[in-house]
Amino acid sequence: MTRTGRDVLISGASIAGPALAYWLHRAGYAVTVVEKAGALRGGGYPVDIRGTAIEVVRRMGILPGLRDAHIDSRRLTFLDADGGKVASLTPGAVSGGVEGQDLEVRRGDLAASLYAAVRDDVEFLFGDFVDVLDEHENGVDVTFRSGRRRTFDLIVGADGMHSRTRESLFGPEERFHRYLGYCFAIFTLPNTFGLSREVMMWNSPGKAAALYAVGDDDDLHGFLNFHRPGPPLDVPRNPGAQRDLVASAFAGAGWEVVAAMVDAMRDADDLFFDTAGQIRMPHWSRGRVALVGDAAYAPSFLTGQGSSLALAGAYMLANSLATHGDHPAAFAAYERDLRPFVAMNQALVDNGAATLFPTTERALEQRDRRLRDLLTLPAAPARPAHSALTLPEFAPTR
Repeated sequence: MTRTGRDVLISGASIAGPALAYWLHRAGYAVTVVEKAGALRGGGYPVDIRGTAIEVVRRMGILPGLRDAHIDSRRLTFLDADGGKVASLTPGAVSGGVEGQDLEVRRGDLAASLYAAVRDDVEFLFGDFVDVLDEHENGVDVTFRSGRRRTFDLIVGADGMHSRTRESLFGPEERFHRYLGYCFAIFTLPNTFGLSREVMMWNSPGKAAALYAVGDDDDLHGFLNFHRPGPPLDVPRNPGAQRDLVASAFAGAGWEVVAAMVDAMRDADDLFFDTAGQIRMPHWSRGRVALVGDAAYAPSFLTGQGSSLALAGAYMLANSLATHGDHPAAFAAYERDLRPFVAMNQALVDNGAATLFPTTERALEQRDRRLRDLLTLPAAPARPAHSALTLPEFAPTR
């Protein structure tokens, strides 16, 4: 390839990566996206697009398609330890979402929409990843795991909470990871319960099990979440140990469906296990390399803002690069303008976002009382953190 002086490599093709690629192409950059997976990942657990992120996808022209993909869950039913109903509510009454504006879509549908918007304009390298970065005065030499070598002007890590880019540049994840006290497993299982466009969530102190029907499909998303004082450092990359840990946490659960979910988790070929945590960094860039989305500021699933922060962050980083004449100034502006928004959303976990998963009997009773009160109260207002960032008009190509 002939270098343009504006060559950017983005590591990661999930949410933040393709969104950033779209806006950087608009700004006149030559963009390459490398993705470890062999193809675009489909399916996946539903994600929310809220507040400021709605405006990002509107400006990208993909909002109508995402509205068509909107899941539109009708009911969220909470169950007690014995499987009895505590309350049945609209999801927005619990999440503080704005009905008719906020979206909930399958992660794969969002990723496919972003990819379709940019696939003809940027280069995608699937089935590969960055092995070595060597920065020098004129750029960054990149050696990929496949053995290919290229030189880029800038590198952006959009490779998720467990970012290889961040580790190679800033050091081990433990320096920046804030553990929030929970482990969780997500998997699919047969929809033998007749559920449609709804969520059923069972709780006992320190444990939650949810069945999520995104439509009238034959499959459900299963979710098992449990409190653990410290992170399980010995199991993250051991699927067998992960399954054993989850099964042990839910042994003796009072609702028979939980036991069936654990059995399904044992057999699932798509199990995703992780801890609930955040990434908090003093800086999101170093030299010619920057981070975006979960790699820089993962807020955790407890906030429901991971995808929205990724979309907003991609827009703000691209706009800063388009506006400023050099990357140090652009990276500084990106961080200055976005950090307050990130801080507000990460703080949601300290302001009640984890109350759906009480860890004590008393806290569970209090939560259930609040849920019953919601049946007679007006819908909860939208959370200010969702829309606290006003997007600038995208800068013209320099």
